Amino acid sequence: MFRFFTTPESISGNLITLSEEDSKHIRSLRLRPDEQFFVCDGEGTDYICTLGKREDCSVADIIDKQKSSGEPTITCRVFIAFTQGERLDYAVQKSVELGVNEIILFESERCVSVPRDIPKKIARLQRIALETAKLANRGKVPTVSSCGKFAEMVDKAVSISDFTIFFYESEDDLHIKSVLEKQFPSDRKSEEHSTKSVSLITGPVGGFEAHEVEYAKSKQIPVVSLGPRILRAETAPSVALATIMYQTGNL
Repeated sequence: MFRFFTTPESISGNLITLSEEDSKHIRSLRLRPDEQFFVCDGEGTDYICTLGKREDCSVADIIDKQKSSGEPTITCRVFIAFTQGERLDYAVQKSVELGVNEIILFESERCVSVPRDIPKKIARLQRIALETAKLANRGKVPTVSSCGKFAEMVDKAVSISDFTIFFYESEDDLHIKSVLEKQFPSDRKSEEHSTKSVSLITGPVGGFEAHEVEYAKSKQIPVVSLGPRILRAETAPSVALATIMYQTGNL
């Protein structure tokens, strides 16, 4: 079924007031009065709705509601270094598909492309996150934001999650598999894991500088490898998220 997002304030009794944009989209889809679709409140609840006989498609009638099935049991925040145009679009899109809760962009020393107008870039990526959430059966729209320079980013990553992982292409000793098996034992159910939120940090096209890696280590963050192959900057966040989702039973 088609999926739309609204705010809790737009829900009153058995009716949902749809946005002008969604109303226009619904009209273009030519939905029948009795044809069902989802309207999600953005907080994890899906409302099964129909249009009734309203020709302007401005209000949806609630038939039933249910918990969104597309939300993982763990909160994942991915910190992605700024990179060129379409690469960042791809990283955001795939992160949303895989179940990310929040995407935070940052500037590291080897970033080759930082937008001049960051708020405009964030707004565009937030739009991509919204459209992807609709198609990916998500119950929440992940937020996209930025947090400035490298050190500020690391400090924030540590402060807002139970556990933080720093991915470094030149790490040889510590692999993501061993870290996750220790943090999320496979003999426990996902709801039994003590770690409820994770911050994942991935680098820019040029990789991280050695002093950036040392700063992460100074904050007691495990610096880990994603394998023997060098991943592109837009691929690493997806692989990191996929490993987390698999280990916690969310794939």
